[in-house]
Amino acid sequence: MSTELGAAPDAKADNRYQPRYIRLHPADNVAIVVNDFGLPAGTVFSDGLKLIDFVPQGHKVALVALEDGEIIRRYGEVIGYAIGPIHAGAWVDESRIRMPTPPVLAALELATAVPAPQPALDTFTFEGYRNRDGSVGTKNILAISTSVQCVAGTLDFAIKRIRAELLPKYPNVDGVVAITHAYGCGVAIAAPYSNIPIRTLQNLAKNPNFGGEVMVVGLGCEKLLPDRLIPEGSAPNIVRMQDETLQGFGAIIDEIMRMADARLQILNARSRETCPASDLVIGMQCGGSDAFSGVTANPALGFAADLLVRAGAAVMFSEVTEVRDAVHLLTPRAATRQVGEALVREMAWYDEYLARGGADRSANTSPGNKKGGLANIVEKSLGSIAKSGTSAIVGVLSPGERVQQRGLIFAATPASDFICGTLQLASGMTLQIFTTGRGTPYGLAAAPVIKVSTRTELAERWHDLIDFDAGRIATGEATIEETGWDLFKTILDVASGRKKPWSDQWGISNDLTLFNPAPIT
Repeated sequence: MSTELGAAPDAKADNRYQPRYIRLHPADNVAIVVNDFGLPAGTVFSDGLKLIDFVPQGHKVALVALEDGEIIRRYGEVIGYAIGPIHAGAWVDESRIRMPTPPVLAALELATAVPAPQPALDTFTFEGYRNRDGSVGTKNILAISTSVQCVAGTLDFAIKRIRAELLPKYPNVDGVVAITHAYGCGVAIAAPYSNIPIRTLQNLAKNPNFGGEVMVVGLGCEKLLPDRLIPEGSAPNIVRMQDETLQGFGAIIDEIMRMADARLQILNARSRETCPASDLVIGMQCGGSDAFSGVTANPALGFAADLLVRAGAAVMFSEVTEVRDAVHLLTPRAATRQVGEALVREMAWYDEYLARGGADRSANTSPGNKKGGLANIVEKSLGSIAKSGTSAIVGVLSPGERVQQRGLIFAATPASDFICGTLQLASGMTLQIFTTGRGTPYGLAAAPVIKVSTRTELAERWHDLIDFDAGRIATGEATIEETGWDLFKTILDVASGRKKPWSDQWGISNDLTLFNPAPIT
């Protein structure tokens, strides 16, 4: 990454206030404005470039004059083609860029540039909750799943009582989580793709943060039988509302409370113990992205991901539509040809899924993304994959599949924050790092979420929602490597319970949301 500064590089205290742009690759013919709130027309950078338009923060400025149809490059990659002539110093917004076609999947190189393993980091540890199956949680939570939406209101009522009456007796338990959803009945239970929501619910129950003590509240007449949601080898902790021995709503609630109390006693007896960092299962996601996502937060997270891989952890990145246009940069990193083929398979499946719905990948880019300087999904994807770091990709998961190996893994999910988080939890994620440029209160009750800002201005404005500021990379106050190491250490502190993310401190979280591409009857 190269940058143009309006002051000497060692004038760190002033860098934030001098006219500054970031050019990521020598071949780039556009750069993004760094300064908070943008720069006015007439601003002159230290290399002599003069703005002829106001350019908002994070938006692109043409470094040279561009002809109609000429390639526009950022990250050294084609992000589009000029619509009409563009003068040097002009604001290059989305209306001036025609989007290119996506990489042809059949033409991708597979496992042709597999990164060599980096030296192992085997001395790092965290304090976690070890489970009977050998997995390790970062939280100690009672999870109560539902087999059908019909019982969601009942469970909500019961959980309020559990939190008020039972949890105070069990200080070693972090909380109680409801796994509610809109599935289970009125659905084609054996139709193609119904396996996705079903295995997601089955694998959510196995999340290491739940300690193997999951309960299920069912109705009794639903298509998705509650028994299918209890992990193999676990006690049959099921309450069926239509059970004829339960006389009235009060008796149903009492039975849920009785079963919850028994589970809480078991969970309360657990304690944290020192575990190697290789026991971590980390999820990575971005939301409310902006043009800085691929400059600060995601590269820092990518560096931290490489450190986690070196420490032996499982690290997942996801969001198919935010990978599709940059997949040609990932398939050469596949550890084997089979892994590369699996990555292509997930891209092709999602292409077909979008086509069936009459949509395409361009629908992904939100108004907020564009306001933050991202012109299209191509530019967004190039920034998104930066969080995958530089390690070899050793595995690919279809939606809702569980992690079975360590290393860098692509877990295929939609880009929706809520669905991606749910599917990563089903895959076994015990901690998530979430990068954001525009800001979001996103959180998960089932796992700690470290929110990383792309810009210092956001971190300062949302000082009690953002956990980690990566914006200092853009202002020259820290390098990607320094920031990545700091983030790695923060991950270990949060996984150990030594530090609480803001979403946990406030007790705010998003509902779990299933991905269901199957028919509803």
